[in-house]
Order: sequence, then C-alpha cells, then structure tokens
Amino acid sequence: MSEAAATEGSAIARRGLMLVLSSPSGAGKSSIAHGLLATEAGLQMSVSVTTRPPRPGEIDGRHYSFASVEAFAALADSGRLLEHAVVFGNRYGTPREPVEAALAAGSDVLFDVDWQGAQQLRASAGDDVVSVFILPPSQTELERRLRGRGQDSDDVVRARMARASAEMSHWGEYDYVVVNRELSAATADVRAILAAERLRRRRQVGLAAFVATVSGT
Repeated sequence: MSEAAATEGSAIARRGLMLVLSSPSGAGKSSIAHGLLATEAGLQMSVSVTTRPPRPGEIDGRHYSFASVEAFAALADSGRLLEHAVVFGNRYGTPREPVEAALAAGSDVLFDVDWQGAQQLRASAGDDVVSVFILPPSQTELERRLRGRGQDSDDVVRARMARASAEMSHWGEYDYVVVNRELSAATADVRAILAAERLRRRRQVGLAAFVATVSGT
C-alpha cells in the first residue's frame, strides 16, 4: 500500500506486526495464543512447516504444514523460511511469503516458536517483531501441566523438564515477560501488549500527513 493511498482523506493505515510467543513446553503459550486468536480481530496464526508427524486431531495446512525432511531442506536452502530450527529431533520453520503479505496488508501474525526461532525472526524482520516470553509460576506447576496433557510418556516429560531450564535462560532476549499463574490473566496481559504495540508511531503509515491535516500545518 502506498503512503499516498493510505493518507487519502486523512486516513491512517497500519503496518502489521509479528507477535512472537515463546515458553518452555507446558508453560501455556499455545493456550494464550488460542485465547488471543478467538478475540482479536486482525490477528492470524502463522502456520509453521514441520518434519514431525501429525498429532491426533491436527490438520495439515491448518495447525502445521507437514513436510518430508527433503522438502523442508529445499525450503530452507532457497531462503523461503523466515526462521527454522530443530526441536526434539524435528525441524520447524516459518514460510516467508504469507507473513510478508499479511504485514503489508495491516494484519498481525502470531508465532508460537522457541527461542531459536525468536532470534531468527528478530534478525529477519527487525522492528516488525514484538516478542513475549511466557514463564510458568514454578517447576512443580510446569511438570503438573505437562503430565496433565496426557500426550507424552514419562521419558518425554523428563526430557521436556530438563530442557525447560535452558529455554528459560533466554528470557532476557525478549521485549516482554509474562508469568502464567492463571490463564485468563496471562492472556489479558499479552492482549494489553498487543494493543500498545499496535499504536507504535512507526507502525502507523501516513501518521505525519494526518497530524499535518489536524494541526493545520
């Protein structure tokens, strides 16, 4: 969208943002993401491509795009992924084209990625990224949540708990940190972050022309 078109009739358009949520597995980022998507107009989920097999109930192209190792490598090698990482032996990545199109159209894109993905997104997209790290209230509660999902074996739960400390050591790399003591409160905190970041001056295309119109200068 051109600035001339955006400012016609003293209108202000907005460039979309990339809202990045990270946390150790079980800390609640997926539940927070679902809550935001259910209530926030103009927010869409980034659909990652992955080499892991689908879990029960997951739909290809909706929850993830499932790809072979060879197909994933071709995407990464051709620069068509904004970020990619290996997590628990499987590869995950974010296709570039749909994200860039959404931002240009003024839509916000939500990402559920680990710290490696967040670093790469920041390197690729700079000021378009708003990053939030979700912390559990305690190790005990984190383990309870992991076991309560009933999806993973004891060995997998132990591996996720062992990995959690290393993941949480990256909290200082994020713009915001939210402790998920209670889901609705944590979701409200992230919603407030999104509302504030949408009003950032640099995201409002045509703001200078609008101010000139209002002030008569």
